[in-house]
Amino acid sequence: MTNKIALITGANKGIGLETARQLAQVGYHVIITGRNLEAVQKAAATFAADGLSAEALALDVTNSLSIAQAAEFVGRHHAHLDVLVNNAGIARDAADKAPSQQSLEVWRTTFDTNLFGLIEVTQAFLPLLRKSEAGRIVNVTSLLGSIAANLDATSPFYHAKIPAYNISKTAVNAWTVHLAYELRDTAMKVNSASPGFVKTDLHGMDAPLSPSEGARTSFQLATLPADGPTGSFFHEGEILPW
Repeated sequence: MTNKIALITGANKGIGLETARQLAQVGYHVIITGRNLEAVQKAAATFAADGLSAEALALDVTNSLSIAQAAEFVGRHHAHLDVLVNNAGIARDAADKAPSQQSLEVWRTTFDTNLFGLIEVTQAFLPLLRKSEAGRIVNVTSLLGSIAANLDATSPFYHAKIPAYNISKTAVNAWTVHLAYELRDTAMKVNSASPGFVKTDLHGMDAPLSPSEGARTSFQLATLPADGPTGSFFHEGEILPW
């Protein structure tokens, strides 16, 4: 599998780093990306020390030039891409404010990274993914983005109203459906992954899952067989409600 190339955004730590590690452990060459080149270089160095194939690449999903340069670099050095894991994400909601009180700056900043950046990255790398025998796109979202879970008073997430973050993930789920439809007659597969409640800077250290456990869904969707699903929303093999 030495010719299999995977690129993960926001991968210098947390779920993204562990997704890269799990893919590298089964033979993928992983491109670890993030805004801070030094941070991703340090992450890639730990992979090399373990005998895993990895390289670092600066990629800011909110910067069009950075995205274009990253896509050009991958095209020049690898000529194709087999897996794109859109993992980068932020949460900027003020915990002491109601949904209607969140500032427009919070909404715009959140959507710039979680939705618009994700779409622009996908658009930039889609030509390289089309050159793969079976490209895989994984959009990391959250059960917090499930409209059904947000409406279900019995759901443990019913009161977890983090509006800009949640709704940005709802929008990413809708993007997954539309892109999967566009690519339905190809060998490519596009799915949304909910990592679960993971110990990260985003969720906090009191979460029950480790980053390695949180990466399992992304790994599973990145390595789907030819008869695997597309256009769906998963956590550890379980289909989640939109």
